[in-house]
Order: sequence, then C-alpha cells, then structure tokens
Amino acid sequence: MTPKIAEFLRDHAPATPCLVLDVDRVEENYRRLTAALPLARVYYAVKANPAAPILERLTALGSSFDAASWEEVEACLAAGAEPDAISYGNTIKKVSAIRAAHEAGVTMFAFDSEAELLKLARHAPGARVYCRILVENKGAEWPLSRKFGCELDMARDLMVQAAELGLDPYGISFHVGSQQTSTAAYEGAIARVAMLFTDLKEAGVKLRMVNLGGGYPVRYRAEVPAIDDFGMAIMGAMTKHFGNDLPEMVIEPGRFMVGDAGVVSSEVVLVSRKGKDDPVRWVYLDIGRFGGLAETEGEAIKYAFRTPHDGAEEGPVTIAGPTCDSTDTLYEKSNYRLPLALDCGDRVELLSTGAYVTTYAAQGFNGFRPLAEHYV
Repeated sequence: MTPKIAEFLRDHAPATPCLVLDVDRVEENYRRLTAALPLARVYYAVKANPAAPILERLTALGSSFDAASWEEVEACLAAGAEPDAISYGNTIKKVSAIRAAHEAGVTMFAFDSEAELLKLARHAPGARVYCRILVENKGAEWPLSRKFGCELDMARDLMVQAAELGLDPYGISFHVGSQQTSTAAYEGAIARVAMLFTDLKEAGVKLRMVNLGGGYPVRYRAEVPAIDDFGMAIMGAMTKHFGNDLPEMVIEPGRFMVGDAGVVSSEVVLVSRKGKDDPVRWVYLDIGRFGGLAETEGEAIKYAFRTPHDGAEEGPVTIAGPTCDSTDTLYEKSNYRLPLALDCGDRVELLSTGAYVTTYAAQGFNGFRPLAEHYV
C-alpha cells in the first residue's frame, strides 16, 4: 500500500471491486531490477498487466517487452515501443499473428517445437529465434506445466535446423516458474543452458543470448528473497559456466514489476457460519476467482489483507467470492484469520495485487462486471 494508493482510496472511495495501481512504484521496481542485474536487458512480461500507463512509463524508461499475442504487440507499439524492443515470447502462435508481428518489424520470436519453427521460417524469414527448454520449477509457488519448453537434445537439433532454414539461431530461454522463491532454480537452469551452448558451438551454431525468463517474486504473506539475492545468484552462475565470454542476457519480469504496485479494494458482502457452534466464519467478498483472483487456485498465491479492524481480536475464516459457483472459494486451508468485528459493508484491501488480476478477470460471469482500474 503506497502513500499514493492510500490517498486515492481515502479521497475518492472508488466503487468496489477495483484495482488501484501506483505507476511510480512500477518505475521503482524497474530501477531496482536493473540495479540488481545491470548486464541484463529487461523485457517486461506484458501479460502481467498490459495497462497503457504501465507500458508508456516503461517505454520512457527504455524497457523492452515480452509479448504473448499479436494484441500485446499492438499495445506495446501503441505505447511507443520500437518493434525491435519487442520479443514475441509465446511458443504457440497463429500464422496470422506471426505474419502481422513480422510485418510490423518484430524480429525476435520464441519456439519450442519443429512445427512452430517451420511456421517462423515461412512467415518470419530471417528472424532471430530462441528455443525454450524445460527446466525444474521446484520452489515456485505458481509452477509451470510441461506446456512450454522442450528437452535439451531436441533444442539442440532444432537450433541446428533453424540455421539451415535461414533463421538466426539467437539463443535459449527457460522459465523456472512464477513466484519462484529459490535462487537455486536459476543456477540449475543456467548450468543446463551452458551445456547446450557448448554442444551447439561444436555443431557450428554460435548462440549469443540467454533468456532467463521471469519468476522473480514479490512479498505476499511470507517473506521472499530480495531481488539482489537473485541478481547475485544469477551472475555467479553465469560467470561460473560462461567465464569471461558472457552471452547477452534477457530477463522477463512481470509479477516483480507490477505486483506490489497495486491494491484491490473490495467490499465484504456477507459474513456467516455453517453451523451454530462453528468457529470458522465464511467471509464473502465482491471479488473472487472469476473476478481476477485466479491465482488463488489451489491456494497457491496467498494475498495479504488489510481491514478497518486490524489489531482487534481475530478468528479463523474461509474466504470466498460472490458468484454462484462452488469453486469460487479462495482460501479454506491456509489458516487465514480476520478480525471478529469484520462485517457486511466493510471495505478490505488485498495487497500486492497489481499482477495477473485485471487480465484474469472474467468478462461477465454471473453478470458481474470486471473490476475497475485506476492508475495513479
């Protein structure tokens, strides 16, 4: 909760549910990240929050962008980004999207399969391409599946093939999982990339770039390592495995850039119990999983709450959203406790909700409108 957000909520009391995001905090996070990893180029992961005020501020700061769709490419261009500052990082792209991005001047594309590589060769000839590999996600609170990435031996063969197809085999990428709380995850992934660099060099392919992905965490309920800790671990591993011949480095922060810059303001719709003597109260908010809190799936991302009664006696709660869907239950097993005085009509704030909330919101499930957005 930054002073600007607190002031906006106090002075305007906007209708709930809504997101209020401090764009100055985004700039502060960008500067912290570039200080921790000064040799890496930042490609902001647009999917975390694609709001124009964020993209425009980051463009002015010299950031590059990781886009997951043609629509995100368009948003970056509209914000003033140069085409060569945009990486089309989704490994699953329609031909029409590849063609549109290439015609707009985007020159860097991700892939992780032969089928996608062939599409790029045909519809983005001469493009710089990088192959995403599978790596361990241990330590991530929002781990990724095997949907993206390929095994090392396949990546080697695909990068050789990329050169044969007239593409520029630019580098290798990986992602250690979102909200990664272990610096060791990056160290292990970098070791795998270094082996691949060596194998490809022996095959006559000179790679030039390592894309370290995202995953850099923000604080929710529990403490996480500082960004400087990740910077030291990453640079230590890069130096260990590449020596003085360091390749270009790319990072794709999303959550770290915007997570703690935003707060969701919500209203308590109902406080009830399931039994007369049940000690657990059910607290229903006017925002839930379908309103943008999709990362509460499996109670993975545990947001911190602020209420008007903080400091008073607390009791155990289950927290749920407002919809007529039983899966719209946010926290039932994570030992949340909220003030006993909490009642219908109270406003509560969910902290560090600037990332992956507005873009996850349903467009009208049960007729509820997506949460409003305010950028200050």
